Amino acid sequence: MTTKIENVTLNDGVKIPAFGFGTFQIPADGSTYQAVKEALKLGLYHIDTAAAYFNEAEVGKAVRESGIPREEIFVTSKLWLQDYGYEAAKKGIDASLRKLGLDYMDLYLIHQPYGDVPGAWKAMEEAKKAGKIRSIGVSNMTPKIWNSFVPQFDTLPSVNQIEFHPYFQQKEIRAIMAKDNVYLEAWAPLGQGNPQLFSEPTITKIAEAHGKDAGQVILRFEYQDGAIIFPKTTKPARMKSNMDIFDFSLADEEMAAMRALDTGKGRHDPDAPGVAEMLLGAFDVHADD
Repeated sequence: MTTKIENVTLNDGVKIPAFGFGTFQIPADGSTYQAVKEALKLGLYHIDTAAAYFNEAEVGKAVRESGIPREEIFVTSKLWLQDYGYEAAKKGIDASLRKLGLDYMDLYLIHQPYGDVPGAWKAMEEAKKAGKIRSIGVSNMTPKIWNSFVPQFDTLPSVNQIEFHPYFQQKEIRAIMAKDNVYLEAWAPLGQGNPQLFSEPTITKIAEAHGKDAGQVILRFEYQDGAIIFPKTTKPARMKSNMDIFDFSLADEEMAAMRALDTGKGRHDPDAPGVAEMLLGAFDVHADD
C-alpha cells in the first residue's frame, strides 16, 4: 500500500512532493539501490541525491527499474564545488544525468555556495531551458551568502536546502526566502538523530497526546510549518514510521510550543571561516571518471 503525498508548487510552477526520501551517507554498494526501491514501493516518489553522495547511479537504477512512470518520480541531484564555474558546471550537469541514466532531473541544486556560484548558476539556467533540469535551486545559503549571490542571478532559486529542525528553525533566511516564494527544503529534519531532541519534554508530551513517537511529531511539525522534508533511513519499517504523519495535525498551541524550541543555532555554520576550503578538499567527485 502506498501513501499519497501532497505536492507543493514551486515559484517556477514545478510541482514537488512535500515529503520524500534522502540518500545522504547511504553507500553505493547496493544499499542505495535497495533503499530507493523500498522508498518508491511505499509511495515516496521524491528522491534526493547529489554528485558528492557518490550514489547517483544506484538512485537512477532504482528509478528506472521501478516500473513507475518517470514523470511521477521527482529526482533531485546537486552540483559539487569542483564543478563550479560556467564550463565546469555544464560538464557536471551532464555527468549527473549520465550517472543517473535519466533524460532530465526534476531539481538540481548548487550544493555548497562558494566560489564561482554565478557561473555555475548560468549553466544551470541554460540546462533548465534545454529541458535537462525542470527546476533549479541552492543549498546551505545563509542570509549573508544569499545576499552576496542571489542578486547576481537572472532567475530566482526555487528552493534553498538547509539544515532545519526544531532546534534550528532558520527564521532569518526564511523571511528573506518568503518574499520570493522560495521553499525551504530541510536537511537533518530529525536533527541527525540528536538524542536530546528526541527526549525533549515538549516533544514527548505532544507525542503522548497524539499516540505518536517523537520523530513523527518532529516531522509533522516541519511539514505543517511549510518545509519540504525527506528523512533518510535504510530500514523499511522506519520509512513507514516516518511517513505515518498524515493522520494527525498539531494544534496552534502545539505548533507554538515547537517553535519555542528554536535555539537559532545549527550543527553546520556555512559562514564560518575555512568551510569552503574544507569542503573543497573533502571529496573528489571525479575520482571514478
